[in-house]
Amino acid sequence: MSGKEVLFDIKDLRKSFGSLEVLKGISTTISKGEAVVVIGPSGSGKSTFIRCLNLLEAPTGGRILFEGKDITQKGFNVIAHREKVGMVFQQFNLFNNLSVLENVTISLRKVKKVGKAQARETAMALLQRVGLEDKASAYPAQLSGGQKQRIAIVRAMALEPDVLLFDEPTSALDPEMVGEVLKVIQDLAQDGVTMVVVTHEMAFARKVGTRVLFMDEGVIAEEGTPQEIFENPQNERTRDFLSKVIHVI
Repeated sequence: MSGKEVLFDIKDLRKSFGSLEVLKGISTTISKGEAVVVIGPSGSGKSTFIRCLNLLEAPTGGRILFEGKDITQKGFNVIAHREKVGMVFQQFNLFNNLSVLENVTISLRKVKKVGKAQARETAMALLQRVGLEDKASAYPAQLSGGQKQRIAIVRAMALEPDVLLFDEPTSALDPEMVGEVLKVIQDLAQDGVTMVVVTHEMAFARKVGTRVLFMDEGVIAEEGTPQEIFENPQNERTRDFLSKVIHVI
């Protein structure tokens, strides 16, 4: 993405769990304003890859530069990094004992030291953006899966991160709820929010992604624009995968 500010510069990233090498040398960049979609079969290392970007997993080799700083160095400020790199998980990870409003404002108040009134104003504006301002006083147990995930997205957005990471954000949802969550992510992408999305939703990847990474067996087997990957894949493994998940290729 020439001419755009590079936020992540990933060089030969490796991650092992004991004797199992999950990431076998990932090298790529993520630039400001990109919506990078990561696809591939289960077990290919997709989730481990983006968890390394947020340091939820510590890389065992290679380097990750974020805004010019090597985040893999000892002594790196992980907490400050996570303020800039938001994360949305498969299972929502909301605080069940807090209301929706409290779930969204807690990071603003504890991390950014924002006052109660300002935190509430910010949270309500974000809830309105995803159509859930009427749920501010509700608790997670009273929400559908799709509503919970939209709240999780709002919570991640509250700190105004430079990048949002989504780890299969619709995989825990009933099929009828998938669309409402993908619509929120699509709107964010159209607003220019930088994001990396691990997903099995191929239509979404094709429509929203500015670039698609196809991962297989711990490496990026192929990357390109959605048009290149979905209409003219060069790698035989990519073609085989897409033929199984799309049924027409």
